[in-house]
Amino acid sequence: MASTLLLEKMSVEEKLQAMESLWDDLCSKAGGMASPAWHEDVLAEREAMQKRGEDRFEDWEAAKKD
Repeated sequence: MASTLLLEKMSVEEKLQAMESLWDDLCSKAGGMASPAWHEDVLAEREAMQKRGEDRFEDWEAAKKD
């Protein structure tokens, strides 16, 4: 089923509500979706970097400011 949104005619509030509805729908079906294979590779590399002491972490509040 195709659905067309007339974004240029929607208010900011309507757009946000549409995004929330889409996100809620996707989250409810997340169990049936598989992550791409490359996600596992990236996570493994990041874990290895952390173990080698090559990774650095930033405070969440500082990261949000950046």
